[in-house]
Amino acid sequence: MPPSYALERLLSAGGTKLVAGVDEVGRGAWAGPVAVCAVVTDLSEPPAGLTDSKMLSPARRTSMVAEITGWAAGIGYGEASHEEIDALGMTEALRRAARRALAELPVRPDAVILDGKHDYLGAPWPVRCEIKGDLSCVSVAAASVIAKVRRDAYMASLGFEEYGFADNAGYPSPVHQAALASLGPTAHHRLSWSYLDDLPGWRHLKKHRNPLAGEGQLGLFG
Repeated sequence: MPPSYALERLLSAGGTKLVAGVDEVGRGAWAGPVAVCAVVTDLSEPPAGLTDSKMLSPARRTSMVAEITGWAAGIGYGEASHEEIDALGMTEALRRAARRALAELPVRPDAVILDGKHDYLGAPWPVRCEIKGDLSCVSVAAASVIAKVRRDAYMASLGFEEYGFADNAGYPSPVHQAALASLGPTAHHRLSWSYLDDLPGWRHLKKHRNPLAGEGQLGLFG
C-alpha cells in the first residue's frame, strides 16, 4: 500500500494543527554527515508514486524532488557533520540535524512524526515515533526522498572516486572498504567508529570519546 495521511489526520483530529514528517539518512555511513529532512503538507494529493526513498530508483528519486518541492507546504533540511558525530555521538548529531531541519521550515509544526522507534529529537517537540513511517506516512516518505537525494548529491560532489562515494554515499561497500584498507580514511570519514580497529595501518587515527555519548558501530568485517 502507498503511504497515506492516516497518522497525520489522526494527530490533527486530536487537536494538532500542523504536523511535520521527519526522516534521516546517513546514520550507518562511514563517511560524511548525517542528514535530516522535515516536510509539512496541507494534506493535498501527494506526487504519484511517492514512497520510501529506498523503494525508488535513483532517477525517480531525483525527479520526484521537484514534484515534492512544488507540492509541499514546507521543507526543511539539516545536517550534522562527521566532526560532530565523532565529538558528540550519533544520537546528539541526529538531534542537531533534526532541529536544524525543523528550524528551516517556514512555519513551526505543532507535532513531529519521526521515522523509527527512537525519539532522538526530544523536548520541546511533541514527537510520535512511527516504525517504517517512510512507508506508511506521506509526509515522512516525502522527507525520506529529499534527505537521500540531497545527501547523495553532496557525497558525490566530494569526489574520491577510489572510495566510490558517488555510488555508495559513504556507506561500507566493497569498493569503499578496499580503498580504506589501502589508502586510509579521507578528511570526510568518521574517525570514532569501529571500522578503524580493523585497519592496522590506520587505527592510530581513531578518535575516542565517552562511550555514553553515542552508539557503537560495526567494524570493517562484521
